Amino acid sequence: MLIAAIAGHQLRPLVDESVFLGLGAAVDTRAHLGAAARAELAQALFRYATTARQLGAAGITFLGTEPIRRAADAERVVHEVESISGVPLHVLSHEEEAYLTLIGVTHGRPVTHETLVVDIGGGSSEFCAVGPGGRARAAGLRIGSNRLTAERVRTDPASDDEIARMLADADELLRGAIDAHPSEVVVVGGTASNLLKVTNAGTGDTTITRARLAEALANLTTAPAEVTAERYLLNPTRARILPAGAVIVDALMRRYGIDRARVSEAGMREGAILVADHLPRGWRDRLTELAHGWRT
Repeated sequence: MLIAAIAGHQLRPLVDESVFLGLGAAVDTRAHLGAAARAELAQALFRYATTARQLGAAGITFLGTEPIRRAADAERVVHEVESISGVPLHVLSHEEEAYLTLIGVTHGRPVTHETLVVDIGGGSSEFCAVGPGGRARAAGLRIGSNRLTAERVRTDPASDDEIARMLADADELLRGAIDAHPSEVVVVGGTASNLLKVTNAGTGDTTITRARLAEALANLTTAPAEVTAERYLLNPTRARILPAGAVIVDALMRRYGIDRARVSEAGMREGAILVADHLPRGWRDRLTELAHGWRT
């Protein structure tokens, strides 16, 4: 959840929190969420909506991403969430998610150079490329840190062989990423920001390099996830899947021939707030246009 005020050209966060519900794993296991998981999700969103209303939010937007896209009971999820919270749940396509992420990174300002924004999630990753001219392009791939860990990792910490298999998988899957020749690559999401936490760079630096990725991966694979989480102040679930995140970022850099990328804390949630404020209705129909920016 992100609750924020729009102050001039910046978002001023008021509340920022998250909860791991294991939705992706549930869908992977049984192809649907099921009644218990739907109820847990609906209750979590009801709590979020209540908090937002108590803080005087003028508008509330719920977004469903990869797990809900794939869930066989997605329609029931949407219905139950709106019934209990009074807020519609927008189940986004890969492309819509990517456009919102880019808008969050640029703060809705016009782009001045070819930019590629990549959001590495648990079950999928979204790519959006846009430049001053031409049409914005967006696509998603079913590669994420949780999915890759579930498919390839059986030990804690991940073994060298498991890391190698994840790397081969990531290289193969990223061949399907959108074609782009960006002058800047921005990586968003908890994967990128938490990788910096486990390097000497820390969170004060917003650049992730191949060398720092190697450092992060070494630090993440020397002890069990529980120990790593305590050492670096990480969520234990995050610590478990973060080696896969490092592998994906490394494959991403090779795919686009770069040795560094910028890490952005802003992403889809910030983009959603900006577009919903700009166009309270009909914003989903204009995301390709909005990806080029409108704020000056």
